[in-house]
Amino acid sequence: MENNSAFNRLLEIMDDLREKCPWDRKQTIQTLRQQTIEELYELADAITDQDWKAIKEELGDLLLHIVFYAKIGKEQQQFTMDDVINGICEKLIYRHPHIYGDVKVENEEEVKQNWEKLKLKEGKTSVLSGVPVSLPALVKAMRLQSKAKQVGFEWDNIDQVWDKVKEEIEELHEVVRQGQPDQIEDEFGDVLFSLVNYSRFLKVDAENALERTNKKFIRRFRQMEQMATAQGKTLDEMSLTEMDGLWNEVKKSEK
Repeated sequence: MENNSAFNRLLEIMDDLREKCPWDRKQTIQTLRQQTIEELYELADAITDQDWKAIKEELGDLLLHIVFYAKIGKEQQQFTMDDVINGICEKLIYRHPHIYGDVKVENEEEVKQNWEKLKLKEGKTSVLSGVPVSLPALVKAMRLQSKAKQVGFEWDNIDQVWDKVKEEIEELHEVVRQGQPDQIEDEFGDVLFSLVNYSRFLKVDAENALERTNKKFIRRFRQMEQMATAQGKTLDEMSLTEMDGLWNEVKKSEK
């Protein structure tokens, strides 16, 4: 009851804003699109940082956008919030026959395999259908590999995956040595794709791992700038050797 009350309160506020606020009244699904993407990335940042307070706040922002789209959908006589909720309920029931039917599964991998089979029955033309075209490349690589795995297109063990990484790196080195710029980008992409595959076998989220490294680099670089300022210098006035010394100091201070 508490959840229903809170959700209904949000729906009522959305009705008020759409009627009385000039900004909210002006919004369309097109104007909301970019904002929704930004909200999703803010949630992703909060998850990477394991900031539960921020996660709660960003979930609220994202929920607001869902309610906003549903409100516009109702105005356009396309769908209602109830349609959205009932639609996902029906999909979850249909795609979990091991819970709501008589299908037996042994583990999560069998659940994923059944999920992909059911989606094909729904009219999907490929196992890879459903991977958004606009996904960031690293995330897309993870999703493509994960989906291909569900039909058995997968290495048997992690050693084979690492061998593939080394093979792709050698192929990249070869085109670099030969000075073939038209092939370097292709081979570099193959290296990244194989490393994403390796990350899956390590049970590491490649996107999250790279973002953690990005944040670490930002933190350390800013500390270098502060240390240089304390010496009365800026980084562009220092030699690479001096900057490397600062970098090593920063790393030591973190241990």
